[in-house]
Amino acid sequence: MSNIKGITIILIDKVKTSTDPFGAPVFENKEIKVENVLVSPTQSEDIVNQLNLTGKKAVYTLGIPKGDIHEWEDKEVHFFGKKWRVFGPIIEGIEELIPLEWNKKVMVEHYE
Repeated sequence: MSNIKGITIILIDKVKTSTDPFGAPVFENKEIKVENVLVSPTQSEDIVNQLNLTGKKAVYTLGIPKGDIHEWEDKEVHFFGKKWRVFGPIIEGIEELIPLEWNKKVMVEHYE
């Protein structure tokens, strides 16, 4: 449909694997490859707004492909050889009204 193509990133999800002797859940990280994700530098206006609202500095904005069903809020993602943390709300448009292959976007900050 278009000449624009995203990259494959790794989304880290926590999966309940068992419970400890006290009944508390035990989680493990699960790596999920998500293909065709757009990665673009966040606009300076959005950086300032997010910094004022949340105290977090947005570095990149990720365009999530249509049909993606993964949970993105407060998740860790890996791309460009670094760790990033998704923050803020997921902004989603109506799939049928958006001409390209992406209808959601999230912002990420650098995470160590």
